[in-house]
Amino acid sequence: MPLTAKPLAGIKIVELGQVLAGPFAGAIFADLGALVIKVEKPDGGDDARQMGAAFRDGDALIFKDFNRGKRSLALDLKSPEGIAALHAELANADIMLHNLRPGAAEALGIGAAAITARHPRLIYCEMGAFGHMGPLARRPGYEPLLQAYCGLSAITGAPDGPPTRMGASVVDQGTGMWTVIGALAALAERARTGQGGVVNTSLYETATMWAGQKLSAFVNQGELPQKHASGHPAFVPYQGFDTADGPVLVCCGNDRLFAKFAALLDRPEWIADPRFATNRARLTNQGELLPMIAVLMAERPRQKWLAALEAAGVPCAPINTIPELAADPQTAALGMLAPVPGTDYQLVALPLSFQGQRPAITAPAPALGEYRRP
Repeated sequence: MPLTAKPLAGIKIVELGQVLAGPFAGAIFADLGALVIKVEKPDGGDDARQMGAAFRDGDALIFKDFNRGKRSLALDLKSPEGIAALHAELANADIMLHNLRPGAAEALGIGAAAITARHPRLIYCEMGAFGHMGPLARRPGYEPLLQAYCGLSAITGAPDGPPTRMGASVVDQGTGMWTVIGALAALAERARTGQGGVVNTSLYETATMWAGQKLSAFVNQGELPQKHASGHPAFVPYQGFDTADGPVLVCCGNDRLFAKFAALLDRPEWIADPRFATNRARLTNQGELLPMIAVLMAERPRQKWLAALEAAGVPCAPINTIPELAADPQTAALGMLAPVPGTDYQLVALPLSFQGQRPAITAPAPALGEYRRP
């Protein structure tokens, strides 16, 4: 049978997720067809419900986004009754995931060792801040702290600018993605062995992976990373330029593309100029080349440049704003903004398809405690 857009139908997830990394993993599972039971504290539920202005039903938009398609089970995990109810859910679950503060699961008696001993087929996904071992294992952490700690802020922004946080929550969401990947790999192994096990992920490991290219260059070559704004450390020109009415990114990834670009700028002499003829020469002399390109690019409006660059075969793109992305025909053609059934709003859908079909969002985020065990 061909793949369906809900390949995880029949898989049950129990999520003890707060705010972002854990709930994002749960949302991926839900969009892929799994039954996701979100365990929340009875008093207020997930803190993300209050993170920002009320959007719908008293909940913030971020909660609606990262908890679509789930069921909410309100449990007091500090009570014997709450723990008993959790074990009842885990008895027929495939995966449990949590991003509780370090040590919190153990304090509640639901750490990895205790849960996997009682439920040996369960895959237990533990999402930490600084990792499951080492001197910082018990330390809590959040997105901007890990971007800062793991060097991402230091390599982001303009060369003469301050350390800059990335505009997206790449560490939290990346940790959610790695958790899903690990859980699916563990499911495949369980199909062979009949045994579950523990999957460990953390914000620290994710952030270090995202900094991996720079870290590898340093430890192997002693190369210190530089900040390049929209540019690239290995290619010139390969960056954004202001046009008469908006910025454009131009990517000359080899000398052939640069020759096309130089001809388009009416500067064919650059092709033979020893300062600019090769990419290595352009890297050395970019302080001379880039200001000249910037002056020329500013003379014409963005759409004229984009049309000319595309016609010449030079890779380029508008540097869009979020409203421009929302309005772009490609966004609509791919169905990236998906309707949420029973509501008047849309959310960004999963960035993958099966047999050409993108998994639909099946239901809105749940009201606190609406789930009742059958």
